[in-house]
Amino acid sequence: MRATEGFARSLPKAELHVHLEGTLEPDLLLELAARHHVTLPYRSPAEVRAAYRFTDLQSFLELYQANQEVLRDEEDFRRLTLAYLERADADGVRHAEVFFDAQAHTARGVPLGAVIEGIGAGLAEGEELYGISARLLMCFLRDRGAAEAERTLDEALTHVDWIDGVGLDSAERGYPPAEFITVFARARSHGLAAVAHAGEEGPAAYVREALDTLHVRRIDHGVHAVDDPALVERLRRSRVALTMCPLSNVRLGVVRRLEEHPLKRLLDAGVLVTVNSDDPAYFGGYLVDNLVAVRRALGLRRRDLVRLARNSVEASLLDDVERRRLLAEIDDFAARRDVPA
Repeated sequence: MRATEGFARSLPKAELHVHLEGTLEPDLLLELAARHHVTLPYRSPAEVRAAYRFTDLQSFLELYQANQEVLRDEEDFRRLTLAYLERADADGVRHAEVFFDAQAHTARGVPLGAVIEGIGAGLAEGEELYGISARLLMCFLRDRGAAEAERTLDEALTHVDWIDGVGLDSAERGYPPAEFITVFARARSHGLAAVAHAGEEGPAAYVREALDTLHVRRIDHGVHAVDDPALVERLRRSRVALTMCPLSNVRLGVVRRLEEHPLKRLLDAGVLVTVNSDDPAYFGGYLVDNLVAVRRALGLRRRDLVRLARNSVEASLLDDVERRRLLAEIDDFAARRDVPA
């Protein structure tokens, strides 16, 4: 298993589905709480981790949102971002596309400019320190409704030079993608890429709806796409990627056991599947942890890991020059390790 971890860690790759707020590790959580005099129900990192026992997405979201109270100013977001990029560098990530939830912070009185500029400063510093290129995507919280998403986009457009795309996350059941047609159309008209969480706790129909109404270029999670063979074939033909997060899916009860995860079935069907960490501070695993776990549980081979790495780059927002450069780096790595194509 050490050989597998070493291979997975050294393999050049991109991460396309990680929520910055979900990278808030217990040590930094407690440090920021002390700095801002925020009272938390934990006294040690061990107590923080012991609280991470989730039964479903909603139970996770309640704790996740409570912990965000410690994120108060630009410096907090800079440190959070830089801490994630340090971990990403250790995992061999060459390019990261990261989510943030603007509404979760502006609702608490944190200025949107402080959030975006703090993250942007962290991304710039991380690129200088680690050579990791990055793109920033702002997610709309679907359970706050389309009207608030419209207002959030209005404000975000005053900072549009910092943002590369929009997404849709938070509680999925009862909040179909089509409710957000207008705000996504507006975002796309301003040159922002569109992605959306769908088919995590929601059905395959939500995946199809996100494609048809929001015209997204990627589906985040997409676990239940496997329930609809015609949809799987559509995803294969269109090369719309699924940014899957296996350890997250187990921790939130989307699948009972990692051995039941549909990732390999979708990969074998030719779907552009990628592996990502989602909210790694809460789900016990960054990107390499997810790769090692799925290799063991699903019987993946090294060539599958290389394919997943190539998929992550192909599905990214990188321009053609940078995409070809990183794909060539992956191919060179595979050739040096005698991994067959």
